[in-house]
Amino acid sequence: MKYMIESSDTMEKGKLYICPTPIGNLEDITIRTLKVLEEVDIIAAEDTRHSLKLLNHYEIKKPLTSYHEHNEREKSKELIQKLLEGKNIAQISDAGMPGISDPGETLIALAIERGIEVIALPGATALITALVASGLSTRRFTFEGFLPSKKKERVDRLRFLQEDSNTLIIYESPHRIKDSLKDILTCFGNRRIAVIRELTKVYEEIFRSDIESAIEKFETDAPRGEFVLVVEGKTGEDIEKEIDIEKELLKYIEEGYTKKASIKIVTEKYNLPKNEVYKKSLEI
Repeated sequence: MKYMIESSDTMEKGKLYICPTPIGNLEDITIRTLKVLEEVDIIAAEDTRHSLKLLNHYEIKKPLTSYHEHNEREKSKELIQKLLEGKNIAQISDAGMPGISDPGETLIALAIERGIEVIALPGATALITALVASGLSTRRFTFEGFLPSKKKERVDRLRFLQEDSNTLIIYESPHRIKDSLKDILTCFGNRRIAVIRELTKVYEEIFRSDIESAIEKFETDAPRGEFVLVVEGKTGEDIEKEIDIEKELLKYIEEGYTKKASIKIVTEKYNLPKNEVYKKSLEI
């Protein structure tokens, strides 16, 4: 079925609110989000039955409509029509920020295209919470979301990511966690990792060690719940073995940068210890 999106120039458009919901603990929701959910005309929910538990907990009674990955494209057109008619809509997912490994991206892009105001509210999201709790570097990070379920595609993706010096954040399900950890070990080597289970829930668990130890853990402990993996990026020691620091410094000096500026660029580009790059600069 095709939806014809119509609007009138004289009609005031509604607003689309992107509302993050708790990732576990129901208290992890902002006052502002609750206020918006109470005031909008419609709430578009990933799973209406799941979201009803949250809304009932806070005694919010609003019309719910289903918006999930299987109807996202067509439902987005329907919701845009309602927004053009002046309805205010809140979009929520089962947990966390809509659009982050959850439906929302299509609706947001289409709303912006049609000149509808999109208001994203701050709130709970598993990737940032897990990153901060991991104890690994938070300075730069790469969010991968879910890895491919098929082994070949998963390994290909990990090979693409193996040179990245950023801390890597991955979502994983309990039935694939062991296979994914083994593939990460094969592609990355035995790096530091934080395996975080059931974030913010009663049985929250954070296992901080290395990849080999994480694999051993789940050989004896049956994986349960949803997981976030926070993996150390490729370290300066690994990169230093593969690059010619002196050559890199000379390249930037020849481009007109000062030696001091070149040291800073190379240090940050390859995530190297500054003192090591400085030592190499003394040889130039």
